[in-house]
Amino acid sequence: MKKKRGSKVHKDIRGFDIQINQFGELKSNLNIEDLNRFLDRHVSDKKIRDQAPGPEGPGTRDEEE
Repeated sequence: MKKKRGSKVHKDIRGFDIQINQFGELKSNLNIEDLNRFLDRHVSDKKIRDQAPGPEGPGTRDEEE
């Protein structure tokens, strides 16, 4: 019989718990700002990563007047 292995958890979010209550609200034991900082540092955003910058650089767009 195979032993079940626990998933790998980064030390910064060990013990993280999140639940959705009956009203659809997220309840967590970690501050949302801390969670966002962790995600910004450790997870690349696929949508941003795959965008090629335009001729004027990233974050610009042509607008007709």
